[in-house]
Amino acid sequence: MENENKNQLQIELKEEVAQGTYANLAIITHSSSEFILDFVRVMPGLPKAGVQSRIVMTPEHAKRLMFALQDNVTKYEQNFGQIRMPEQQAQGGKTFVPPLSDFKGEA
Repeated sequence: MENENKNQLQIELKEEVAQGTYANLAIITHSSSEFILDFVRVMPGLPKAGVQSRIVMTPEHAKRLMFALQDNVTKYEQNFGQIRMPEQQAQGGKTFVPPLSDFKGEA
């Protein structure tokens, strides 16, 4: 049992981080060695939007994040019903959510 405690990762959540930061847009870019996720807060009527947080991760961690998000969205929809996306389109029997069009941004 002592060995189990030594292998456990303790994660600290600081008070200033615990409340989170609201973002309603994510911009994802990548290179051969990293994925960059910029989380942006877009406010209606304002011509400029600010990056609230930037996360840089390896391709392997990006793929793990993708799988974790897929798993959690599936669990969410099992409990609360399908998440409806206004821009959803049917494509070959699959649901497809197109990326934002006409979006230009710099971070």
